[in-house]
Amino acid sequence: MNKNSDPPPARVLIVDDTPHNLRLLSAMLNKQGYAVECVTDGGAAIKQIAVNPPDLVLLDILMPNMDGYEVCERLKASEQTSQIPVIFLSALGEVFDKIKAFEVGGIDYITKPFEIQEVLARVRTQLEIRGAHLEVEQMNLELERRVRERTRELADANQQLLHMASHDALTGLPNRVFFMERLMEALNRTQEERDRQFAVLFLDCDNFKIVNDSLGHLVGDRLMMAVAKRLKSCIIPNGFLARFEGDEFTILIDQIKDIDRAKQTAKKIHKALTKPFYITEEEIFINASIGIVLGTHDYDRPEDLLRDADTAMYQAKAKGKARYQVFDAGMHAQSLARLLLENDLRRALQRNEFILHYQPIVHLATNRIAGFEALVRWHHPTRGVVSPYEFIPATEETGLIVPLGQWIMEEACRQIRQWQEQCNGGKMPISIGVNLSVKQFCQHDLIEQIDNILARTGLDPSSLKLEITETALIENERAALEILQQFRDRKIQLGIDDFGTGYSSLSYLHNFPIDTLKIDRSFITRLTEQGKHTAIIQAIVSLAQNLGMTVIAEGVEIAEQVTKLKELGCEYGQGYFFSKPLAPEMAWRAIASQRR
Repeated sequence: MNKNSDPPPARVLIVDDTPHNLRLLSAMLNKQGYAVECVTDGGAAIKQIAVNPPDLVLLDILMPNMDGYEVCERLKASEQTSQIPVIFLSALGEVFDKIKAFEVGGIDYITKPFEIQEVLARVRTQLEIRGAHLEVEQMNLELERRVRERTRELADANQQLLHMASHDALTGLPNRVFFMERLMEALNRTQEERDRQFAVLFLDCDNFKIVNDSLGHLVGDRLMMAVAKRLKSCIIPNGFLARFEGDEFTILIDQIKDIDRAKQTAKKIHKALTKPFYITEEEIFINASIGIVLGTHDYDRPEDLLRDADTAMYQAKAKGKARYQVFDAGMHAQSLARLLLENDLRRALQRNEFILHYQPIVHLATNRIAGFEALVRWHHPTRGVVSPYEFIPATEETGLIVPLGQWIMEEACRQIRQWQEQCNGGKMPISIGVNLSVKQFCQHDLIEQIDNILARTGLDPSSLKLEITETALIENERAALEILQQFRDRKIQLGIDDFGTGYSSLSYLHNFPIDTLKIDRSFITRLTEQGKHTAIIQAIVSLAQNLGMTVIAEGVEIAEQVTKLKELGCEYGQGYFFSKPLAPEMAWRAIASQRR
């Protein structure tokens, strides 16, 4: 007895409102071994096919409510039923009728009165063709599956071999060979881009030999694994960590402005290594000496860089270990200047040396002020006005951006509330935009801080617009969504600053409750040129409008840009064409002038 069961009979659906035709056709098809189902109108046919698709449909044309043409069109419009063959069976014999049957997707046409043998022959032929197609499709799918599986196996094997050749077996980190390759690539880029810089950190664990000698190499190996894991947590996004050999690690930090980024990484590593390691119930303390060298186009061999970094590392050991040392003596002066800047910034907060200027945001259609962005300025007692581009990064790196950001928000809220009180008893429809740094956004008590500021200043939350970067959203989407929702619950407006220069992911625009997109000035600068920048702005404006958001163009400087932005449907503009950032008294004059 054959253990393989016979295939199920082909299923044929007859759609005809003439009972005689249904009885005759179903009897003959059943006799040929087909499984036959019958319905008498088009609507019932659509429902029947959706529930249990047949292998072939015999379809009459002239039926009440829904004719055969419409039934066929609906079947062909659906992905699930488009491949089911349809044979029209109709008394309509005109050429026009047949042409229309084929146009709506019919595969054959039989004119009534029909010869049953002709019907059987055509049904058999179409089912054989369909069976052949299905078999070919199944064979192709199986072949594609096997090819994908084999390709994946080969790729996995190659990837594993490559990983083994380029990574340390103990810690899983990139090894010396891999690091040297990356270092050579960084050097080559400095030769092509003369202003490009990177940093190399050479790290040696202090007194590691004592651990090996006293607790054994097995404990030493486990300690190295734990140290590697802790170091990985200290590496910034553009950093590359490798185990060089023994208890030595190297770090490449690519594309930096100055040596301070490397110093911050070294400080972070030292802080992380102050915590004890617990290995086989042993509490072990270990730190590291770090040598730092700045990579520029003056170097042309990676060995020279490592030599200098190693020299700096030994100088750090000579000065007492558990510290870092920069090789380039010239960088010491720069470090000193940065330290003075940080000290001055701390004193500036205490001495109220910061002030806010307010740059108008203009409604392009009416040329009226719709709001302001609060921008911080620093009046240094001896240096005069210090550019935000100089001191804001320092506040970010030192954490001073948090208290400075709180002061900016409270002062901006106080000022806009004062202007509101001077206008119509507080009913002035002008908002104030305040930038929220990534560090501020990560504060666990941020919502409480904002609530307190709004309470102290008496400002309606709907008048406050918080501007955040794409980075702040992407780094922790779940937490960001929760925070932004609390903003939305308070009717605080939310804007994405410098849109188009960061992640620009469509997903967060859908997921996060965003009110405004600010197009980065880099796009506006080239707006009058023909090319992709105009298309990008058009896409951003269309996207924002479809999502119910408003759009502000930053850095508008000439009339041609305003004209183009209006043509593209952009609603608001900001930039020197309208006004530079204004001192408070000048901003108030602009408001008062507009009221008049």
